[in-house]
Amino acid sequence: MLKISNALTRIKPSATIAATRKAREMRAQGISVIALSQGEPDFDTPEHVKEAACAAIMKGGLTYPPVPGLPQLRQAIQRKFERDNGLAYKEDEIIVSSGGKQVISNALLATLDAGDEVIIPAPYWVSYPEMVALFGGTPVIVAAAASNGFKMTAEQLRAAITPKTRWLMLNSPSNPSGAVYSHDEMKALTDVLVEFPDVMIMADDIYEHLIYNDLPFATPAAVEPRLKERTLTVNGVSKAYAMTGWRIGYAGGPRALIAAMEKAQGQTTSGASVPAQRAAIAALDGEQGFLAERLQSFHERRDVVVDMLNAADGIHCLVPEGAFYVFPSCEGALGKVFNGRVLNTSEDFTAALLESEGVALVHGEGFGLPGHFRISYASDIADLKEACLRIQRFCASLQAVAA
Repeated sequence: MLKISNALTRIKPSATIAATRKAREMRAQGISVIALSQGEPDFDTPEHVKEAACAAIMKGGLTYPPVPGLPQLRQAIQRKFERDNGLAYKEDEIIVSSGGKQVISNALLATLDAGDEVIIPAPYWVSYPEMVALFGGTPVIVAAAASNGFKMTAEQLRAAITPKTRWLMLNSPSNPSGAVYSHDEMKALTDVLVEFPDVMIMADDIYEHLIYNDLPFATPAAVEPRLKERTLTVNGVSKAYAMTGWRIGYAGGPRALIAAMEKAQGQTTSGASVPAQRAAIAALDGEQGFLAERLQSFHERRDVVVDMLNAADGIHCLVPEGAFYVFPSCEGALGKVFNGRVLNTSEDFTAALLESEGVALVHGEGFGLPGHFRISYASDIADLKEACLRIQRFCASLQAVAA
């Protein structure tokens, strides 16, 4: 009889993957479904990036790459960090992995022991607490209220730190809320962290290029240089460059940490795909003008979605400052009845919406903040409008509980 490891019993399946899988199953049955559950740009990978991968394939020499990444890619990442963030990393302070998720997993595997604590502001990306638990750590969830733009305060951070704290995981712009920490807000957090020299900082900057209204981007190691030697700055090419399937993530950090992550990666996947690494070089070093054009498109979609959601009964949606998600409250619709069932949770709400109107979203429970749901607006504007009309219709159909 198969025995499943204790490590796997500590984690739950991804709520985003589950919602996307359900939508695919319904489509296979001929049901009309609009899936806004997955954070994947609908743009294509830029042509010069695809051409670089094709050239690498035709050139040959596609042997096993160095575990931490091709030197040429790590050098391109050096230039990116210097150009975009004012951060100087040596080549051996950079690692390339098969996606940003593996970068984070490597870091946690390399540093966590049983009982070590990791502070995670909620709402969070669904995988953060699960990865911490997988590697024996204890997620310490700090609720970042909608009233503060879904951003953790310095006071909350200070209160969460204990002698067992090993990491703070910080994602700005945020998945799922789109929250962006300003320079001053980030400085308030880094001022606290300076006081606790044993706490490492994991800055997940994957949505760096998706910030609206000319807000400047702030990353911890740049805001507070004294923290650079205990900050892992994580990034990748999946979101801004529409390269989700290419599976290239990277990070810059202290040499000892990068070496430990390389050791972990060397016994799991080894180096990332060579054609994908060649493509990532072209993405980071190539022409960047298309980023602004795509950002403008996301901005327009965001405004449409926010306006239409706020017109739905029981829905309240803040205007996100970055990424391509909205994280509305559905608390005004909870406690109402659908098909004889009372909707008590946001999970109930999203399940009933999918059943009734064929719109696949992800419930707030998956992101650590019940009473909300996430929509990815990285989709065609016509689909977004139709989905929002269906949400309005669904909300209008809900009935109050009979007295």
